[in-house]
Amino acid sequence: MAETAPARSASAPFPWLIVISGCIIAAMTFGPRSAMGFFQLPMLEETGWDRTTFGLAMAIQNLLWGVGQPVFGAIADRFGTWRVLALSGLIYAAGLILMATADSPAMLHIGGGVLVGLGVAAGSFSIVLAAFARNVPEESRSLVFGIGTAAGSAGMFLFAPISQGLIDAYGWSDTLVYLGIAMLIVPVLAIPLVGNAKSGRVRQAEFEQTFGGALREAFAHRSFVLLVSGFFVCGFQVAFITAHFPAYLGDIGIDARYAVIALALIGFFNIIGSLASGFIGQRYPKATFLALIYVGRSIAVTAFLLLPQTPTSVIVFAIVMGLLWLSTVPPTNALVAVMFGTRYLGMLGGIVFFSHQVGSFLGVWLGGYLYDRFGSYDAVWWLGVALGIFAAIVHWPIQEKPVDRPALAAAE
Repeated sequence: MAETAPARSASAPFPWLIVISGCIIAAMTFGPRSAMGFFQLPMLEETGWDRTTFGLAMAIQNLLWGVGQPVFGAIADRFGTWRVLALSGLIYAAGLILMATADSPAMLHIGGGVLVGLGVAAGSFSIVLAAFARNVPEESRSLVFGIGTAAGSAGMFLFAPISQGLIDAYGWSDTLVYLGIAMLIVPVLAIPLVGNAKSGRVRQAEFEQTFGGALREAFAHRSFVLLVSGFFVCGFQVAFITAHFPAYLGDIGIDARYAVIALALIGFFNIIGSLASGFIGQRYPKATFLALIYVGRSIAVTAFLLLPQTPTSVIVFAIVMGLLWLSTVPPTNALVAVMFGTRYLGMLGGIVFFSHQVGSFLGVWLGGYLYDRFGSYDAVWWLGVALGIFAAIVHWPIQEKPVDRPALAAAE
């Protein structure tokens, strides 16, 4: 039986408990996976595995995150957000603990790859933001999306120093166990997010549509296809940096503490960038704003690679990339809501995010593979620059308007 929540009028008080709980969950689910790069070198030193082995585990994690996203989104739309988020905490915890005790690459790939990836998918931005969209009015939606995304950024900011500190004090394996135990609080935090696609506070014109009909409508819509294509690039860029930046800094002779500082700065300025993105997306064309974000990323990476690489340049790069890091998420999800409404937002947002995670898979895996083959990350850096220009081009013609639905128009 699907979950239900009491229907509320449009004049109901702002759902702060839902937003706050969702924000904490976003921080909890995004935090540990964003700190995975800190585990690479100590794990490989102890186990003797190579970077391709670790990179493949992280690539599988990102791919399963993407594969699971539309599936869990559809389940949340149908049977309720709380059930999916509770499952997220359990799967995530199991994956981190299995990763901690892995004695073979296969176990690493199952724990840190498959299970953590599915755990993140079930508790990811699209699940939480879809719940937000059903409970806040449209005029506040983009800003609330920015707040939710900023909360995930806060998780990155907090878990970078926490993870490194725990690794220094207790070792990488025990740290993963502690993080896994912490994920068991997610089912409790998720209780206020009870309800499914039919039980939100925001009332919209009813448009009867099956899951299959929603999918056919979306993939026949040019702007949606362009949005899916462009979000691939976001995943490629950020996943590569998350997984390989600490090792890259070690390769160019920069002290390891700057990797902690850099990822913490990315997380902190990600908060600012996400909030600003939600504010800007509420007032200006979202597709144009997204195109400018991707151009900005390409410029930042180019400058970082061509200018002298010092601790100062690492800090500056981290600040700039932090501002641009997840600033794509609020306008991207808001565009999906504008195009198709909120009824199947969990599923359709998940499909867009699947594209993101295919990019993440390639960014993480190619980082490890090309490094082991050529002894350098340069090829992946420059590929990310080129893809940023591609993303800017495909976002430019996206139209920010609802899909045409003649049947709904006739009914009105």
